[in-house]
Amino acid sequence: MNKNLKGTIMVLMAGIAWGISGISGQYLMTHGLNINLLTSMRLIVSGLLLTVMAIISQPQHFFRAIKQLKVLGGIAVFAIIGLLMNQYAYLMAIHYTNAGTATVLQYVAPIIILAYVSLKNKQLPTLSELFAILFAILGTFIIATHGHFDGLAMTPKGFFWGLFSAVTYSFYIVLPVKLIRKFGSFTVIGLGMLMGGIVFPIMTRSWQYPLVLTSGNWLALFGIIIIGTVFAYTFFLKGTTIIGAVKGSLLAAVEPVSSVFFSVTIMHEIFYPMDFVGMIFIIVAVLTVSLHDLIAVRKHLH
Repeated sequence: MNKNLKGTIMVLMAGIAWGISGISGQYLMTHGLNINLLTSMRLIVSGLLLTVMAIISQPQHFFRAIKQLKVLGGIAVFAIIGLLMNQYAYLMAIHYTNAGTATVLQYVAPIIILAYVSLKNKQLPTLSELFAILFAILGTFIIATHGHFDGLAMTPKGFFWGLFSAVTYSFYIVLPVKLIRKFGSFTVIGLGMLMGGIVFPIMTRSWQYPLVLTSGNWLALFGIIIIGTVFAYTFFLKGTTIIGAVKGSLLAAVEPVSSVFFSVTIMHEIFYPMDFVGMIFIIVAVLTVSLHDLIAVRKHLH
């Protein structure tokens, strides 16, 4: 198999796996698993598995990281503000809307980062970036209101948690960049999830909630932890090492599409035409930013 094709398939599979993760979370919450317990379980089990993978695949990076208090402090900040808050906000958004809508709203994050960088650098966005920002705002408005100015088409809590998950996802993307460059993704994300998995149960007393384990719930737990976390991260990271991070982020936009597909086919969610219009606007906005970056990288290489 062609190397680039292999990398492309791996990234696409990772995006689909993340879509499975969202729908698995929705299934578990509608079948008796409390959101606090689910968040805790996902952080602890995924954190343990990714940390073991870090020790096996990147032992030098891992042991160098845990010996430095400043590094552990940086990972702790990422763990709380990026990982923990994003995991919880995303599941809350799913709880009040559905996996498809929550995933699409979370994908506004790159546009938030773009707007923040433009303001921070006191630099006007390019025409394509401005186009992306306007499309993301318009798409979010359409999903939230179905084009009507007199009220929301979803619950206010669903809209709040959807946008808050996008903000926390922005932190999740930005905060660990330098740490990942120095110590690798598995080390930083694995330790971050473990730290979040220690803090969150103490904050919420997650152990007080019943652990409902039917055959369907076991399958969904496998979906959210193994497929949606371990498999997805592994394939995405390996795929992007082959085809590049920018092209990888472009292809990973298959996640909201797969999430909507699974919401309809598995959870039998009903989406209206205006929902799809809004989703298309947001996905086009994200693809515009990714394509702009891809063109810039190729120009730089030539």
